[in-house]
Amino acid sequence: MAIIEQSDKSFMQEALKEAGQAFEQDEVPVGAVVVCKNTIIARAHNMVERLNDVTAHAEMQAITSATHFLGGKYLNECKIYVTIEPCLMCAGALYWAQIGGLVYGATDEKRGFHTAGNSVLHPKTTVESGILEAECRDLMIEFFKSKR
Repeated sequence: MAIIEQSDKSFMQEALKEAGQAFEQDEVPVGAVVVCKNTIIARAHNMVERLNDVTAHAEMQAITSATHFLGGKYLNECKIYVTIEPCLMCAGALYWAQIGGLVYGATDEKRGFHTAGNSVLHPKTTVESGILEAECRDLMIEFFKSKR
């Protein structure tokens, strides 16, 4: 079992706040924050339904916001905290952004990037998982129970 740094836990709590906003807006509750030099520079949550855009995942929104904030397309000095394991599309975008680190809460067994292997991420990207896993997973379960 990995030791969780307080910063990892607190940043994931911020991503969970974003996921909560998505839940309230009847979006799949995924939230993300991008951190650079121990400061949150971007926050986002799923906006697929609101924008009627299948690419409006939390990670995609966060990448766009972070690159605008930094004024460049590379996020190699940043970490992204996401409540649920990114899908293949989002992992590809993280690859092109050369994200320095990816931290996610719960695994997505059906649609997570791991189904295609870690090679979809940039070779220098570090990956950590399981941060506040139960809280991240439980929010998704609650959302989908309300849909059935």
